[in-house]
Amino acid sequence: MMFIVGDYVMAIDDDVYGQVVRIADGQFIVLSTDGFEVAYARNELVLDKSKQEALDFSRNFSSFASENTSFTKRPKTTIQKKKEKQQPPMEVDLHIHKLVKNTKGMTNYDMMTIQLDTAKRQLDFAINKRIPRVVFIHGVGEGVLKAELEYMFQRYDNVRISDADYRKYGLGAMEVYILQNPRF
Repeated sequence: MMFIVGDYVMAIDDDVYGQVVRIADGQFIVLSTDGFEVAYARNELVLDKSKQEALDFSRNFSSFASENTSFTKRPKTTIQKKKEKQQPPMEVDLHIHKLVKNTKGMTNYDMMTIQLDTAKRQLDFAINKRIPRVVFIHGVGEGVLKAELEYMFQRYDNVRISDADYRKYGLGAMEVYILQNPRF
Protein backbone atom coordinates (compact mmCIF):
# COMPACT_ATOMS: atom_id res chain seq x y z
CA MET A 1 0.00 0.00 0.00
CA MET A 2 1.26 3.45 -0.88
CA PHE A 3 0.81 6.34 1.54
CA ILE A 4 -0.34 9.77 0.44
CA VAL A 5 0.03 13.15 2.10
CA GLY A 6 -2.48 13.42 4.92
CA ASP A 7 -2.51 9.73 5.90
CA TYR A 8 -2.13 8.91 9.58
CA VAL A 9 0.67 6.44 10.18
CA MET A 10 2.62 4.69 12.94
CA ALA A 11 6.29 3.75 12.89
CA ILE A 12 6.90 0.03 13.23
CA ASP A 13 10.02 0.13 15.41
CA ASP A 14 9.49 3.52 17.11
CA ASP A 15 6.81 4.90 19.36
CA VAL A 16 5.97 7.57 16.77
CA TYR A 17 2.49 8.40 15.53
CA GLY A 18 1.69 11.15 13.10
CA GLN A 19 0.54 12.34 9.72
CA VAL A 20 2.37 12.21 6.41
CA VAL A 21 3.05 15.83 5.48
CA ARG A 22 5.16 15.31 2.34
CA ILE A 23 7.05 12.73 0.32
CA ALA A 24 10.63 13.52 -0.66
CA ASP A 25 13.25 11.25 -2.31
CA GLY A 26 11.30 8.08 -1.52
CA GLN A 27 11.08 9.06 2.15
CA PHE A 28 7.79 9.78 3.89
CA ILE A 29 8.06 12.84 6.12
CA VAL A 30 5.81 12.35 9.15
CA LEU A 31 4.76 15.14 11.49
CA SER A 32 4.69 13.36 14.83
CA THR A 33 2.22 14.05 17.60
CA ASP A 34 5.16 15.64 19.43
CA GLY A 35 5.48 18.21 16.65
CA PHE A 36 8.67 16.87 15.03
CA GLU A 37 9.12 15.94 11.38
CA VAL A 38 10.67 12.49 11.00
CA ALA A 39 11.64 10.74 7.73
CA TYR A 40 10.79 7.04 7.22
CA ALA A 41 11.02 4.52 4.41
CA ARG A 42 7.77 2.89 3.19
CA ASN A 43 8.53 -0.42 4.91
CA GLU A 44 8.97 1.32 8.32
CA LEU A 45 5.40 2.61 8.46
CA VAL A 46 1.90 1.19 8.88
CA LEU A 47 -1.45 2.90 8.53
CA ASP A 48 -3.02 4.11 11.81
CA LYS A 49 -6.46 2.63 11.16
CA SER A 50 -8.34 4.38 13.96
CA LYS A 51 -7.50 7.85 12.69
CA GLN A 52 -7.41 6.86 9.04
CA GLU A 53 -11.06 5.74 8.98
CA ALA A 54 -12.16 9.20 10.03
CA LEU A 55 -9.92 10.75 7.38
CA ASP A 56 -11.20 8.40 4.65
CA PHE A 57 -14.79 9.21 5.58
CA SER A 58 -13.99 12.90 5.33
CA ARG A 59 -12.35 12.43 1.91
CA ASN A 60 -15.24 10.33 0.60
CA PHE A 61 -17.80 12.78 1.88
CA SER A 62 -16.06 15.76 0.29
CA SER A 63 -15.81 13.94 -3.07
CA PHE A 64 -19.50 13.02 -2.80
CA ALA A 65 -20.35 16.63 -2.04
CA SER A 66 -18.42 17.90 -5.06
CA GLU A 67 -20.11 15.36 -7.39
CA ASN A 68 -23.60 16.03 -6.10
CA THR A 69 -24.63 19.39 -7.50
CA SER A 70 -27.81 19.66 -5.42
CA PHE A 71 -25.75 19.57 -2.27
CA THR A 72 -24.67 23.05 -1.22
CA LYS A 73 -22.60 24.03 1.72
CA ARG A 74 -24.09 26.34 4.23
CA PRO A 75 -22.15 29.54 4.65
CA LYS A 76 -19.93 29.52 7.68
CA THR A 77 -21.45 31.24 10.63
CA THR A 78 -19.49 32.45 13.56
CA ILE A 79 -20.86 31.50 16.90
CA GLN A 80 -20.81 34.41 19.23
CA LYS A 81 -20.58 33.69 22.88
CA LYS A 82 -23.38 35.23 24.80
CA LYS A 83 -22.26 37.81 27.24
CA GLU A 84 -21.96 36.15 30.55
CA LYS A 85 -24.75 37.34 32.69
CA GLN A 86 -23.37 38.59 35.91
CA GLN A 87 -25.15 37.23 38.88
CA PRO A 88 -26.92 39.94 40.80
CA PRO A 89 -24.99 40.58 43.97
CA MET A 90 -26.18 39.30 47.30
CA GLU A 91 -27.58 42.26 49.24
CA VAL A 92 -27.27 42.65 52.99
CA ASP A 93 -29.20 45.56 54.49
CA LEU A 94 -27.52 46.60 57.73
CA HIS A 95 -30.05 49.22 58.77
CA ILE A 96 -30.76 48.42 62.40
CA HIS A 97 -34.56 48.44 61.99
CA LYS A 98 -34.13 45.62 59.41
CA LEU A 99 -32.14 43.51 61.87
CA VAL A 100 -34.10 43.85 65.13
CA LYS A 101 -37.76 44.46 65.96
CA ASN A 102 -37.17 47.12 68.57
CA THR A 103 -34.12 49.22 69.42
CA LYS A 104 -35.59 50.54 72.67
CA GLY A 105 -33.03 50.38 75.43
CA MET A 106 -30.11 49.63 73.06
CA THR A 107 -26.99 51.77 73.04
CA ASN A 108 -25.20 52.80 69.87
CA TYR A 109 -22.51 50.26 70.74
CA ASP A 110 -25.12 47.47 70.94
CA MET A 111 -26.58 48.42 67.58
CA MET A 112 -23.15 48.64 65.96
CA THR A 113 -22.20 45.23 67.35
CA ILE A 114 -25.35 43.64 65.87
CA GLN A 115 -24.67 45.26 62.49
CA LEU A 116 -21.02 44.16 62.41
CA ASP A 117 -21.87 40.60 63.54
CA THR A 118 -24.48 40.38 60.79
CA ALA A 119 -22.02 41.66 58.19
CA LYS A 120 -19.34 39.18 59.28
CA ARG A 121 -21.79 36.26 59.33
CA GLN A 122 -23.14 37.13 55.86
CA LEU A 123 -19.67 37.59 54.38
CA ASP A 124 -18.54 34.23 55.78
CA PHE A 125 -21.70 32.66 54.31
CA ALA A 126 -20.95 34.20 50.89
CA ILE A 127 -17.35 32.96 50.99
CA ASN A 128 -18.46 29.42 51.89
CA LYS A 129 -21.15 29.38 49.17
CA ARG A 130 -18.75 30.91 46.61
CA ILE A 131 -20.94 33.95 45.99
CA PRO A 132 -18.70 36.39 44.07
CA ARG A 133 -20.24 39.74 45.07
CA VAL A 134 -22.00 41.04 48.15
CA VAL A 135 -23.45 44.53 48.61
CA PHE A 136 -23.61 45.77 52.18
CA ILE A 137 -26.12 48.59 52.60
CA HIS A 138 -24.91 50.64 55.55
CA GLY A 139 -26.78 53.87 54.94
CA VAL A 140 -25.62 57.45 54.93
CA GLY A 141 -24.89 58.98 58.30
CA GLU A 142 -21.86 59.81 60.35
CA GLY A 143 -19.85 57.14 58.51
CA VAL A 144 -18.96 55.16 61.62
CA LEU A 145 -20.52 51.89 60.41
CA LYS A 146 -18.88 52.28 56.99
CA ALA A 147 -15.47 52.80 58.58
CA GLU A 148 -15.91 49.78 60.86
CA LEU A 149 -16.99 47.62 57.91
CA GLU A 150 -13.96 48.66 55.88
CA TYR A 151 -11.68 47.88 58.82
CA MET A 152 -13.29 44.46 59.29
CA PHE A 153 -13.19 43.56 55.56
CA GLN A 154 -9.50 44.52 55.29
CA ARG A 155 -8.69 41.62 57.59
CA TYR A 156 -9.86 39.19 54.87
CA ASP A 157 -7.19 38.33 52.31
CA ASN A 158 -9.60 37.19 49.62
CA VAL A 159 -11.92 40.22 49.36
CA ARG A 160 -11.75 43.55 47.59
CA ILE A 161 -13.92 46.50 48.63
CA SER A 162 -15.40 49.20 46.42
CA ASP A 163 -18.33 51.58 46.43
CA ALA A 164 -21.56 49.99 45.26
CA ASP A 165 -23.48 51.22 42.20
CA TYR A 166 -24.31 54.85 42.93
CA ARG A 167 -27.39 54.83 40.69
CA LYS A 168 -28.94 51.97 42.61
CA TYR A 169 -27.69 52.45 46.18
CA GLY A 170 -26.53 56.04 46.40
CA LEU A 171 -23.67 56.73 48.80
CA GLY A 172 -24.89 54.31 51.47
CA ALA A 173 -23.52 50.99 50.26
CA MET A 174 -20.28 49.16 49.57
CA GLU A 175 -19.66 46.18 47.33
CA VAL A 176 -17.36 43.36 48.33
CA TYR A 177 -15.79 41.18 45.63
CA ILE A 178 -14.81 37.75 46.86
CA LEU A 179 -11.79 36.32 45.06
CA GLN A 180 -12.47 32.61 44.59
CA ASN A 181 -8.87 31.52 44.03
CA PRO A 182 -6.69 33.74 46.20
CA ARG A 183 -2.99 33.69 45.45
CA PHE A 184 -0.78 32.72 48.31
